[in-house]
Amino acid sequence: MARLLVAASSAAVLVLEILASRLLAPYVGVSHETFTGIIGVVLAGIATGAWAGGKLADGRDPKMLLGMVLIVGGVLAWMVLPILNFLGPQLRGAGVVAVLLLGLFSLFLPAAVLSAVTPMVAKLRLADLGETGAVVGGLSAAGTVGALFGTFVTGFVLIAALPTRLTVMVLGLALVIGGIFIDRRLARAIPTSTLAILALAGGLLGATSRQPCEHETSYYCVELVADTENASAQSLYLDGVRHAYVDLDDATNLDVRYVRLFAQASDALPAGPLDTLHIGGGGFSFPRYLQTERPGGSDLVLEIDPVLVELAEDQLDLRETDSLQVQVGDGRLALGAMPQDAFDLVIGDAFGSRSVPWHLTTEEFLTDIDRVLSGEGLYVMNVIDGGDFGLVRAEVATLLEVFRAVQVIAPPGGIPLRGADNFVLVASQSPIPTLAIRAEDGRVLSESETAEFRAGAKPLRDDFAPVDQLID
Repeated sequence: MARLLVAASSAAVLVLEILASRLLAPYVGVSHETFTGIIGVVLAGIATGAWAGGKLADGRDPKMLLGMVLIVGGVLAWMVLPILNFLGPQLRGAGVVAVLLLGLFSLFLPAAVLSAVTPMVAKLRLADLGETGAVVGGLSAAGTVGALFGTFVTGFVLIAALPTRLTVMVLGLALVIGGIFIDRRLARAIPTSTLAILALAGGLLGATSRQPCEHETSYYCVELVADTENASAQSLYLDGVRHAYVDLDDATNLDVRYVRLFAQASDALPAGPLDTLHIGGGGFSFPRYLQTERPGGSDLVLEIDPVLVELAEDQLDLRETDSLQVQVGDGRLALGAMPQDAFDLVIGDAFGSRSVPWHLTTEEFLTDIDRVLSGEGLYVMNVIDGGDFGLVRAEVATLLEVFRAVQVIAPPGGIPLRGADNFVLVASQSPIPTLAIRAEDGRVLSESETAEFRAGAKPLRDDFAPVDQLID
């Protein structure tokens, strides 16, 4: 029983830690900084709980404490939801500060309280100092096994099978029920009225907390927002960022500026059908555009999120045909299986919130892009950045390591002085024809402006691609 209790409490901490990346994503996105902040806060909670649990166990009989610790841990797990609902919108866009504050206020206490279980159980088990090593070692092993179980089950099963908030509610309920069982078995130290108040208050707060996502997938918080001025159109938001505009009646109605830039860049290629590879699907608006404007060509879309594909099929009228195909999976892995010189155009439009996944930015990845492009083909990439534009500058430097010609399409007013915006980068092994970019959509930097813009930026490689640190 002792080892099972330690394993269960450790598993609960790791379940919350893994779920936290999805719970925080609508407010801070998904990045290495998000994962780093979550892991750091949870580790701080574990350390604090282990210390505090040991102190409490030395001062009081652990039998009187264990049930209450589990119950409070369950209630605090429930409280993660209303805390994030309240603080998340206020801290949205605050970067690392938001990650740390949201993690601190929502995750630190449940991690600390649940981590107090192990030293309390150890105190109960240490009846003979001659068995100290076996007892402490056994409990440590049980805690690690529980943590592994919580990690694998959550990451591989629960996130894909259940809504994240439902999983948190079930976890909190399991802890509360387990705490009541332990208390009644060991001590009967908690009055029934106290149990009822704690469970009712925590459960109501958790159950009534607002869901920030219309649809939750393993990768995104997805919202579809109807256009009030166009009954046939919707905008797609992923983790709070607008990624697509889909007009079911008019595939050429491109309301998103960077998608219009994709279209204008593709116009530089010869008239007629195009064989196009799209890395990232989103709302699938640009493949539909090409199917309409360049009939007879093929469009292969690589999209990592199967649920997003299903949503597009159910609500955005996506239909696969012989000429428009969707392949679910990681874009880089799928790219490696593509034949050489297979495409006239490759579109890079894969995002985790505002950031391009790092492994889709590097010289090694771009070398593979070059392999699948025809000799005069174009690679067109969307990047969101701001501040000193560290990411887009590094990406320009990386493209120049692989391609002979690179052009930068900045926002309409040129390089913004403040705020983040979309840049579209165009690369080829052949001279890039003059890009007819509309003034209201963007401005093509001259060769000298591009050289000045990328000056000092280091190319990104698989062993050095700090994308999350570069983006602002």
